[in-house]
Amino acid sequence: MLEKIFSLKKHGTTVQTEIVAGITTFLAMAYIVFVNPNILGTTGMDKGAVIVATCVAAAIGCFIMAFWANWPIGMAPGMGLNAFFAFSVVAGMGWPWQAALGAVFVSGCVFVLLTITGLRRWIVEAIPASLQVAIPAGIGLFLALIALKSSGIVAKSDATFVTLGDLHAPAAILAVLGFFIIASLDFLKIKGAILIGILSITVISMLLGYTSFHGLVAAPPDITPTLLKLDIAAALEKGLFNVVLVFVLVEIFDATGVLTGLAKRANLIGGEKGNAGINRALFADSASILSGSLLGTSSTTAYVESMAGIQSGGRTGLTAFVIGVLFLLSLFFSPLIDTVPPYATAPALVYVAGLMLSELSHIKWTDVTDAAPAALTALAMPFTYSIANGLAFGFISYTTLKLVTGQYKQVHPAAWVIAILFLIRFIWLSGH
Repeated sequence: MLEKIFSLKKHGTTVQTEIVAGITTFLAMAYIVFVNPNILGTTGMDKGAVIVATCVAAAIGCFIMAFWANWPIGMAPGMGLNAFFAFSVVAGMGWPWQAALGAVFVSGCVFVLLTITGLRRWIVEAIPASLQVAIPAGIGLFLALIALKSSGIVAKSDATFVTLGDLHAPAAILAVLGFFIIASLDFLKIKGAILIGILSITVISMLLGYTSFHGLVAAPPDITPTLLKLDIAAALEKGLFNVVLVFVLVEIFDATGVLTGLAKRANLIGGEKGNAGINRALFADSASILSGSLLGTSSTTAYVESMAGIQSGGRTGLTAFVIGVLFLLSLFFSPLIDTVPPYATAPALVYVAGLMLSELSHIKWTDVTDAAPAALTALAMPFTYSIANGLAFGFISYTTLKLVTGQYKQVHPAAWVIAILFLIRFIWLSGH
C-alpha cells in the first residue's frame, strides 16, 4: 500500500528509511510546539488552544504535502510569521487577535489564488536577490530582539532605548546556558539540538524551583477558544496594506525559497525531473495556511529543518506523513509544553536568528543599489519593531535607487507594484 501511494522504489528509498527521516525532521522542528504557544499567547490567545491548533495545523500541512505533493517536507506555523502576528499586528498595531487570524485567512486565500494562477512564481521571480536574502536576515534580527527581551538579557532604557539587562537574574543565566547547549549540540551534529536545549533548561528550571511541573501526559486541551474565532470582516476593515500584503509577501518568499532549496537537495526537481512537482508542493503549502487560520494559529509554512530528514534519506511523502503523525501525538503532552518557561525557548529563537543571518553573505555588497536596500530591510525590522516596515523600506529604496541611477530596466514590473503599494500604505498611515 505504501509503495503504491508514495512510489518508494522509484525514489530509491524504503519504509524504514522514510520513517527514520520523518522522526529526524520532527525532532529538529518540534521546538515550534513549545515556542508558538508562548509567542501567540502574548496576544491573549488561550495557550492550550494554541497548542492544539499548532499541532493539528502542522499535521494537516504535513498530510497535504505527503499525499498531494509526495515530498518529504515538514509543515508547521512559521517562525517570523508568528512574530509578525503577535508583536507587529496585535501588540504594535493594536489589532485584536481575532482580526489578525482573519488577515491570515485572507492572505491564505490570496496565496492559493496566486499559486493556482501561476502568479506566485511570477512574483518570486520579480523580487531582487538582495531583498530575498535580506528578508530572512531581518526577521532573524527581529526574533533575536524579542528573545533577548523576554529572557531579560536586553531591557528598556529611557536614555538609550535599550540596554543590558540584569545578567544575575535566573532567567538570563538559564537563557545563556540554553544557547550554549543548543549551539554545542548542533556543532556535534546531534539531532534535535534545539528541542534538547529547550527541554534541558526546562528541567534545570524545575530542579531549581523556578518552574512548576504541570505533568507529562494528559488529554489534549480544549481548542474551542480559538477554533473558528477569526474575524475576516475586521481584518478587511482595518486595511489590506498594513497586514495582508506583508503576510502574503513573507509567505511567498519564505515558503517558496525553502521548498525550492529542499527540493534541489533531495533531487526532486531539476535535470530530467523538471520542476513539475514544485507546483503541487506550492499548493500544499498554500492550502495549509487556510486550515491554520481556522484552527487558531498564524501562517503555516515549509520548514528548513526538513533538511535533517532529507539528509537521513527521506525522499517521499511518507516522511512528511510520519512528521504529521508525530505532531498529532504531541497533543497528549500539553502539560509538559505548558511547563516550558519563556526563557527556555528564548535561546532557541536567538540560535535560529543567528542561522537566518547567514543569508546576508549572499548580498552583492559592492553594488550599493542592491546592498543599501538589503541593509535597510534587515535593519528596519528590529529597529521599528515591524517586519512590514522592513519590507516597505526595502522595496521602496530598491526601486528608487534603480530609478535615479538609470537602472530602472532591471526592475521587474511586480517590484514596482509592490513598492507603490507600500508607498501608498505609508501615505495612508501618515494621514490617519
